Amino acid sequence: MIKYSPKGTYLINGAPSPAGGADPAKAREGTMAYKILRAHDRGGAKDRLSIRFDALMSHDITYVGIIQTARASGMEKFPMPYVLTNCHNSLAAVGGTINEDDHVFGLTAARKYGGIYVPANQAVCHQFMRERLSRCGGMILGSDSHTRYGCYGTMGVGEGGGELAKQLLMNTWDIDAPEVVLVWVHGEVPHGVGPHDVAISLCGEVFPKGLVKNKILEFAGPGVAALPMDFRIGIDVMTTETSCLSSIWITDDETKKYFDAVGRPEAFAELRPDEGAWYDAVVDMDLSTQECMIALPFHPSNAVSIRELNADPYGILSKCQEDCNRSLEGVKLDLTSKIVDGRVTAQQGIIVGCSGGLYDDIVEAAAILDGGMVGNGEFNLSVYPASTPTALALTRGGTIEKLLRAGAVIKPSFCGPCFGAGDTPADGALSIRHATRNFMSREGSKPGEGQIASVALMDARSIAATARNGGVITAASDIDYEFERSEFVFDPAIYDGRIYDGYGLPKPEEALRLGPNITDWPKMFPLGDNLLLRICAAIYDDVTTTDELIPSGETSSLRSNPVRLSDFALSRRAPDYVPQAKKVRQADLRRREGDVPAEITEALAAVSVEPEKLAAKCDYASCVFAKKPGDGSAREQAASCQKVLGGGANICFEYATKRYRSNLINWGVVPFTASELPELRDGDAVYVPDIRDVVASAPCQVKAFLIRGGKAEPLALKLDAMTENEKEILLDGCLINWYGRGRK
Repeated sequence: MIKYSPKGTYLINGAPSPAGGADPAKAREGTMAYKILRAHDRGGAKDRLSIRFDALMSHDITYVGIIQTARASGMEKFPMPYVLTNCHNSLAAVGGTINEDDHVFGLTAARKYGGIYVPANQAVCHQFMRERLSRCGGMILGSDSHTRYGCYGTMGVGEGGGELAKQLLMNTWDIDAPEVVLVWVHGEVPHGVGPHDVAISLCGEVFPKGLVKNKILEFAGPGVAALPMDFRIGIDVMTTETSCLSSIWITDDETKKYFDAVGRPEAFAELRPDEGAWYDAVVDMDLSTQECMIALPFHPSNAVSIRELNADPYGILSKCQEDCNRSLEGVKLDLTSKIVDGRVTAQQGIIVGCSGGLYDDIVEAAAILDGGMVGNGEFNLSVYPASTPTALALTRGGTIEKLLRAGAVIKPSFCGPCFGAGDTPADGALSIRHATRNFMSREGSKPGEGQIASVALMDARSIAATARNGGVITAASDIDYEFERSEFVFDPAIYDGRIYDGYGLPKPEEALRLGPNITDWPKMFPLGDNLLLRICAAIYDDVTTTDELIPSGETSSLRSNPVRLSDFALSRRAPDYVPQAKKVRQADLRRREGDVPAEITEALAAVSVEPEKLAAKCDYASCVFAKKPGDGSAREQAASCQKVLGGGANICFEYATKRYRSNLINWGVVPFTASELPELRDGDAVYVPDIRDVVASAPCQVKAFLIRGGKAEPLALKLDAMTENEKEILLDGCLINWYGRGRK
């Protein structure tokens, strides 16, 4: 059982204790997290951190935009190791050369600016960083939300591309000093239970109420020692789904053995919290009581044990189905049809990526499948090793042969199934996956076009048990199998021959290769004196993910063309958003040329007797309202596409993640919040007078007006705290403009 306690605790004599004596704020400095944070802080303030990272990582959905942003802002070389991987859009774009053009851009950028380039299908981004750049006491920033390397002693942070561009320009990542939550690990893992089972239980306990949001999880306790590194990282990578800020683990002989195995013994150092270290809350993780789990659609926190599901399949699935269908329009999810003879059946199994494609997961899955067969029915199984060294070790150890004989398909290192660019299930199908997410449409279905599939998350072991049982959902703990863990033997030869490592060796004379789809950012204007917003999408779902704000999958092949990509913004959730936002943008462009459209003056007439005069000093921009936007991916396109379409602000009750709010700021989109609001509707207007003064005064209450039917009524908004740099970025209109004015 995993249980959260909000009560703070000290670590006394190697165990949690409510009493310790020291001032909690001072004793928090004894945590591993604060030791690492302070070592990377360039500011020196007690309550505010300005972090410079040791290394950066981006994949091929994000690196083109980041490099283009930094390049436009004056970057001449990469000042730290920057890894450009090609694990997301490895497939060729249908009807064009887009993906491979971006890969060529990445290689030429690595050569020109002194970077590290990982060709397609060599490794998923996080596995490469674990193997080659993690180190005890280090910090890595990645433009992917699952940037988590805590069990290797490295604090990983996933952010939008704007934050990486700042690092490339020698700026800092600025955050309030975070709280730290102790995850106290004890007990031994039962037979058949894997890391995804633990991770799903953790998400189910802490995510729904935001218990660890923007906090750091620090793993310690006697139960850690018995966990192999692949088990630890299998839990750690999923901490992103708890909405925490980062994670860190104690390191030990198992950690040292890992760094020895990958040929980097110097990267090891023992990490331990100090005696008397203070934690703001505790998560008690009793591994001995852990069951095999399933996370039902549409979130990793929608957790239930497989035992419970099999005991009441109709009751559990009908409730899940009802909850999911409240978020769908034009199509209905049918989960109860997957119950056959009283058992839940799946049509597809996937073991993939930074969470599932690990050596230990695949070896144990093969042991469960050994001598069995997936069969010739609808169920199929695909396995994606996380890196070529992993695939090589699996081949040499005979694991690949076992999987092939059982009917599994072995595929190259690729993140595609995690976001809908590979192994998209059939319409109406249920796919079980050892992957990171199961958000609506993330697997590639298109509800707006009548196509809907669903994903449930399970551990590789239970997926293998299910595959052996012809697709009937089965817990690995219910299978009688023998398994003796074998050590992962890392062979660096493939990396040595294929990876381009030019860090510290920039070649400024070399030219960038820009394919026809790689374009510069359109012009973006500084913030005006006043702001008139038009609500172009009003979303009342409990949470709105970045995959809804800008869909992944095939749309991301246009990631390097900001204008074309923006056409897909909210396309699967609010199809009218793009045409409405474009209409607003065109009206604002006319206003800037002196031809003020009637829709602007008619709205401003509700707040001014001289609307034409006010329009000259009033930006007109589109706005998205959502109750809690920004859960999920770190992709800055979720914000930049709004800006390209003329977006000026978001209004919400709460931002799901810090990284989404940071993305909005970096792209010049004002991040308003509110405690309560009248029901906002598409087409409503919101007027914010003296917006530049408002931004400069943050944090502050914002005097605004809701304009509807020619009448204005007061609207209470808030603008939460920002750094001085963030305020300047908003005032200048975006990060590129800010750097363009010579600010550092």
